[in-house]
Amino acid sequence: MTQAGKQHCVVCAWREHCSKKFCVPDGGAHCPDFTRDVTIKPVPDAEKDKEREEKI
Repeated sequence: MTQAGKQHCVVCAWREHCSKKFCVPDGGAHCPDFTRDVTIKPVPDAEKDKEREEKI
Protein backbone atom coordinates (compact mmCIF):
# COMPACT_ATOMS: atom_id res chain seq x y z
CA MET A 1 0.00 0.00 0.00
CA THR A 2 1.37 3.38 -1.01
CA GLN A 3 0.42 6.53 0.84
CA ALA A 4 0.83 10.01 -0.58
CA GLY A 5 1.85 12.54 2.04
CA LYS A 6 1.61 12.33 5.80
CA GLN A 7 -1.16 10.78 7.83
CA HIS A 8 -3.67 13.33 9.10
CA CYS A 9 -7.05 12.85 10.75
CA VAL A 10 -8.71 14.98 8.07
CA VAL A 11 -7.89 12.42 5.34
CA CYS A 12 -8.63 9.30 7.37
CA ALA A 13 -11.47 7.08 6.18
CA TRP A 14 -12.62 6.62 9.80
CA ARG A 15 -12.68 10.31 10.75
CA GLU A 16 -16.48 10.55 11.11
CA HIS A 17 -16.67 7.74 13.69
CA CYS A 18 -13.23 7.99 15.29
CA SER A 19 -13.04 8.37 19.05
CA LYS A 20 -9.37 9.43 18.80
CA LYS A 21 -9.91 12.18 16.22
CA PHE A 22 -7.26 14.90 16.52
CA CYS A 23 -6.15 13.66 19.95
CA VAL A 24 -3.41 11.17 19.02
CA PRO A 25 -0.27 12.60 20.71
CA ASP A 26 1.73 12.93 17.48
CA GLY A 27 -1.12 14.57 15.53
CA GLY A 28 -2.20 11.30 13.96
CA ALA A 29 1.14 10.65 12.25
CA HIS A 30 1.30 7.11 13.65
CA CYS A 31 -2.34 6.31 14.41
CA PRO A 32 -2.74 2.51 14.32
CA ASP A 33 -6.27 2.87 12.90
CA PHE A 34 -5.36 5.26 10.07
CA THR A 35 -6.63 4.37 6.61
CA ARG A 36 -6.48 6.99 3.88
CA ASP A 37 -9.90 7.91 2.46
CA VAL A 38 -9.68 6.90 -1.22
CA THR A 39 -12.37 9.42 -2.17
CA ILE A 40 -9.91 12.23 -1.37
CA LYS A 41 -7.52 12.47 -4.29
CA PRO A 42 -3.85 13.24 -3.54
CA VAL A 43 -2.52 16.58 -4.80
CA PRO A 44 0.03 16.08 -7.61
CA ASP A 45 3.56 17.34 -6.85
CA ALA A 46 3.32 20.05 -9.55
CA GLU A 47 0.29 21.56 -7.81
CA LYS A 48 2.02 21.43 -4.42
CA ASP A 49 5.00 23.32 -5.84
CA LYS A 50 2.69 25.93 -7.39
CA GLU A 51 0.87 26.42 -4.08
CA ARG A 52 4.18 26.91 -2.24
CA GLU A 53 5.32 29.51 -4.78
CA GLU A 54 2.05 31.43 -4.44
CA LYS A 55 2.47 31.62 -0.65
CA ILE A 56 5.91 33.22 -0.93
